[in-house]
Amino acid sequence: MKKLIPLLIVCFLFAASGCANKAQTGAGIGALAGATIGALTFKNKASGAAIGAGVGMLMGYIVGNEWDKSDEQQISKTLENNASGQTSSWTNPDTGKSYSAAPSPAYVKQGQVCRDVTITEDGGEQIMAKACRSDDGVWRLQQ
Repeated sequence: MKKLIPLLIVCFLFAASGCANKAQTGAGIGALAGATIGALTFKNKASGAAIGAGVGMLMGYIVGNEWDKSDEQQISKTLENNASGQTSSWTNPDTGKSYSAAPSPAYVKQGQVCRDVTITEDGGEQIMAKACRSDDGVWRLQQ
């Protein structure tokens, strides 16, 4: 159990970090919650925590990944279809958060078509990102 506590702290810090995406955050929070529940419900606290952390991490990752996909699809659609400066807005059906994105003119960088995009979350924080179209035609955020 003493070895598990630092692991849980690392998972929590990883989940709480601002640079993690929703899938990573979900995995960290799920692992922490699962380990806690597992430790409280199993006779063998260490194995219960380990099993709970594994199950919680998997479930949290799945949920977080679905949140990421919804937003990435909307951003990709905006990059593909919107003229420069034209804003698209949407609400993530899983989180209820509202977003808007406005792309800049396209340019070529290292043989790929790229666009800068300004993403605004719930009318507040603005995120500047760059996306490039991959060989299969899908826009992928680079930063």
